[in-house]
Amino acid sequence: MMRVVVAPDKFKGSLSAAQVAAAVAAGIRSVRPDRDVVSAPVADGGDGTVDAFVAAGWERVAVRATGPTGHPHETSYARRDAAGVVELASVVGLAALPGGRPAPLQASTFGLGEVIGAARAAGVRELSVGVGGSASTDGGAGLLQALGARLTDRAGRRIGPGAAGLADLVAVDIAGLPTDVRIELAADVDNPLTGPNGAVAVFGAQKGITDPAPVQRSLQHWADLLGAATGRDLRTAPGAGAAGGTGFALLAALGAQFRPGIDVVLARTGLRDVLRDADLVITGEGSLDEQTLSGKAPVGVARAAGSATVVAVAGRNLLSVAQARAAGFAAVYPLTELQPDPVRSMRDAAALLHRIGARIATDFGPDQPASNRAR
Repeated sequence: MMRVVVAPDKFKGSLSAAQVAAAVAAGIRSVRPDRDVVSAPVADGGDGTVDAFVAAGWERVAVRATGPTGHPHETSYARRDAAGVVELASVVGLAALPGGRPAPLQASTFGLGEVIGAARAAGVRELSVGVGGSASTDGGAGLLQALGARLTDRAGRRIGPGAAGLADLVAVDIAGLPTDVRIELAADVDNPLTGPNGAVAVFGAQKGITDPAPVQRSLQHWADLLGAATGRDLRTAPGAGAAGGTGFALLAALGAQFRPGIDVVLARTGLRDVLRDADLVITGEGSLDEQTLSGKAPVGVARAAGSATVVAVAGRNLLSVAQARAAGFAAVYPLTELQPDPVRSMRDAAALLHRIGARIATDFGPDQPASNRAR
């Protein structure tokens, strides 16, 4: 029996990874009910990371934490024995902003520290922290405050939240931080904290930063002080610029190890072995583009698929045929082929993916050779 693994990331703003996988799988079964189809939603450290672990059998643990602008927020982390997974996006990410209104200078990562602390208090000692989709650019200062660091101004008072608070920072005391948890930084970017490829220059606009210069100076100041407190300067380390500099705090103050988010998900959920046993793997995300090639989930899935044929589904495809082939995709099926109107495509994504699943089942099977083209 042909084994098909459907392992997509989310279609942002439209469907979760689990919903994408379900729609494609249903489409396959509608024309090939004899296929062994496994739904295995994935993520690369951003929103949906905890869901991917829960789908793989990990326990979901509910927790109440502080949202990006200080409001109480219901979220969760995933756990299996002494291992845990925390996702920044669901706690202090852009999607957690009240009314979706950006707060580029006030948004904080404090709530992420609270969730890490809750996992630690529950006995988690090996923690993967997915850091995509952040609402803040506070360099991770908020999360360190929540875990016991003292960040104070000239008067000895605790600094305020967000990038605005960093401008007042004078002293850093990290003696109160926990040292009994091994942390893994799971990110889909490897940018440094500062500079032309840093957190502000590359990601500031999507968080609503209109004047990057003062925020850049605050992050540089933060790096100077935290570097002095830890005895090592990691502002240029890969991943330090992830999630508005949250990566920097995890690396510098908590000793985290950087690892591509999709690699963390595939390895720790056991999905890497599932992919290797497949005959056909279907992956994808909302937009296949240049960013996809720099470590996003679909490419990670393709690399882990071994000898299986890999095809991709997407809301839109901006990759050339050569790029798609180099990424490992035998074919690409964008929703725009069926519905060119982006609004309708996003609205009707589930139904369109069902149709695409049926098409893939027809195009790829034991009696058909692997496609030698990418669409």
